[in-house]
Amino acid sequence: MTEQQSDPRHLETLDRDLARFSNLETATSIVARPMVGMGISFLFVVLAGIVAMLFFGQENNTLIVVVAACLGAYMALNIGANDVANNMGPAVGANALSMGGAIGIAIIFESAGALLAGGDVVSTIAKGIIAPESMGTASVFVWAMMSALLSAALWVNLATWIGAPVSTTHSVVGGVMGAGIAAAGFAAVNWPTMGTIAASWVISPVLGGAIAALFLWLIKSRIIYRDDKIAAARKWVPVLVGIMAGTFASYLALKGLKKIIKIDLPTALMIGAAIGLLVWLVMIPLIRKQSEGLENRNKSLKVLFGIPLVVSAALLSFAHGANDVANAVGPLAAIVQASQSGNFTHAVSIPFWVMVIGAFGISFGLFLFGPKLIRMVGGQITKLNPMRAYCVALSAAITVIIASWLGLPVSSTHIAVGAVFGVGFFREWDAERRSRMARLTIPERAIYAPEERRRRKLVRRSHFMTIIAAWIITVPAAAILSASIFFLINTSIG
Repeated sequence: MTEQQSDPRHLETLDRDLARFSNLETATSIVARPMVGMGISFLFVVLAGIVAMLFFGQENNTLIVVVAACLGAYMALNIGANDVANNMGPAVGANALSMGGAIGIAIIFESAGALLAGGDVVSTIAKGIIAPESMGTASVFVWAMMSALLSAALWVNLATWIGAPVSTTHSVVGGVMGAGIAAAGFAAVNWPTMGTIAASWVISPVLGGAIAALFLWLIKSRIIYRDDKIAAARKWVPVLVGIMAGTFASYLALKGLKKIIKIDLPTALMIGAAIGLLVWLVMIPLIRKQSEGLENRNKSLKVLFGIPLVVSAALLSFAHGANDVANAVGPLAAIVQASQSGNFTHAVSIPFWVMVIGAFGISFGLFLFGPKLIRMVGGQITKLNPMRAYCVALSAAITVIIASWLGLPVSSTHIAVGAVFGVGFFREWDAERRSRMARLTIPERAIYAPEERRRRKLVRRSHFMTIIAAWIITVPAAAILSASIFFLINTSIG
């Protein structure tokens, strides 16, 4: 088995298997045309309403649940279109995966994560943003959740249209907050929780960027800048892949398997350490065999990071599906429970049919509209190669673990995009540092004019400012939109 995996022919077989997704990529390019994609999306939303009618048809308030199911499906489509780019963008930007391969892998693992390990219970509505009992009646609560769901979906849809990867979690949080304020006043909001979330806007992307930059520095200093790059890679790549395997094992144990088994942080870290050590030992002979005959240049190193990067993208998708499907179906499940029993103050159980709508909606949204944001994250912020993309993927997993330890509610979008920015800004700093050192060695070396130095920046400032602005206004924009929708519904009913 080891010889087969290390045989270059095995890698060629993998390449051919991934290339078979080219038909999927062609199909995506066709359905992504505006009218075709919108038409298929509309049919999916209608189908979600029909499913809700089949499962809820004998109950009271059927129409309300059908409308809520349609809104939940619309939100899931937008999560697929926007959020999944964070997992697949780096691998596509580094050319480790084709667009079709990324979409195929993401659909499989996002759906598996949502259906196998998706949250079974939402203990508090939208992470405790509002006190449900402050809503007064079940009908007011239902309209508030419906307003939150619609406003979040509309905001994420707008962000996807302008090409800004935003946090769907924060969109839902803003929607619930705005509807809660409109329904019961400012006292209904849990402001300490909102303060923690606001702090995470800064902490999570900065932490993600710092960790990604740290690993890129490690790769550059220990492998890329060495005279014998291949010998250095044989020593360090197994270590790096072992760190990645251990981190993702801890990440999945902690965040992705909550429905199957609950594991605390120390246990998850021990599981990760054991798996990381095992993978490191296994990778030593594999990397030695795979690196035979490689030329002593940077391009050869990309081969060694290709498969770990594909695996990391798949694991991130699984964990994302397990965690973020609740953004689409959490408010929907709350509406279903309140409509069935009138109970809206206790923990909300998510029915399986509701989870299916969320899982398939994320997959359809990715297939129909995902490529735009995948290209943005993967190639339009800064140029990525397999080593840089590896740093982004590893940083995302490590940051989530640190945030869990600190008890911070973080956004996978902010972490992943922050890691991309961290890689880009580190490259700028490193390039400037090496340029200064070269000028000290060769004084007559040309010094670029300020205009030329700005042109040579490795992070596109226009994309940076657009994304940061979208992050800052996500919660207030979703809140204002949600409050407006709630007032409109309340006025119409009243």
